[in-house]
Amino acid sequence: MALAEAGVRGRLLRWPRLVLFGDSITEYSFRENGWGAYLAERLVRKCDVVNRGISGYNTRWAKLILPRLITESTSADSIVAVTIFFGANDSALKELNPKQHVPLEEYAANLKGMVQYLKSVDITADRIILITPPPLQEAAWEKECLAKGDKLNRSNATTGQYAQACVQVARECGTDVLDLWTLMQKNQDFSSYLSDGLHLSTKGNSFLAAQLWSRLENKLSALPSLLPYWRDVDHTNPEASLL
Repeated sequence: MALAEAGVRGRLLRWPRLVLFGDSITEYSFRENGWGAYLAERLVRKCDVVNRGISGYNTRWAKLILPRLITESTSADSIVAVTIFFGANDSALKELNPKQHVPLEEYAANLKGMVQYLKSVDITADRIILITPPPLQEAAWEKECLAKGDKLNRSNATTGQYAQACVQVARECGTDVLDLWTLMQKNQDFSSYLSDGLHLSTKGNSFLAAQLWSRLENKLSALPSLLPYWRDVDHTNPEASLL
């Protein structure tokens, strides 16, 4: 059978998508032992995990590009879940990092606007997960800043305010939320979760992956495996199994 003819006879194969939208912590999530790679491995043959992390971005910029990433005309109906993971840059101190800093009230409004936009293209609240920024280990991040000739440009207390705002937006919008800032500091020293005081270490990636999977597993458990297991393919008439 010619390939063109097979394409006409068979139904179009469309993989559902899990979209990860965020800053560098999302962009780096497909590195070795990354949390995005973990999800992709768990969902192979069931769902594409799409990395839309953009290093250095804040919610002011993210809200402008989200409508260019997800629209009704680009099969928003195939999206089974979206994570929105910003705040590490928004919470940078204004006087020391004015380019990335976004005021707290605007940060909350931007998150709310992104959730409302997703709802407007028929991605329901139960498919949206907000993730707060992780805690900041100031001593380690200060070393990174000093190495670049800068002063410490973030604080954990300020990051916590943004995390609380993220949780509040999720509550108001009816979405799920993963409060990474609180969970990582619960009854433990959180420094091992971070590679440089800001970004996640291998342990931090594993922690986020496990926390996120516990929320996604129920949402995605009903997804079928796409295409039959190879032992179930009729080798005498593969068309009957595959088209």
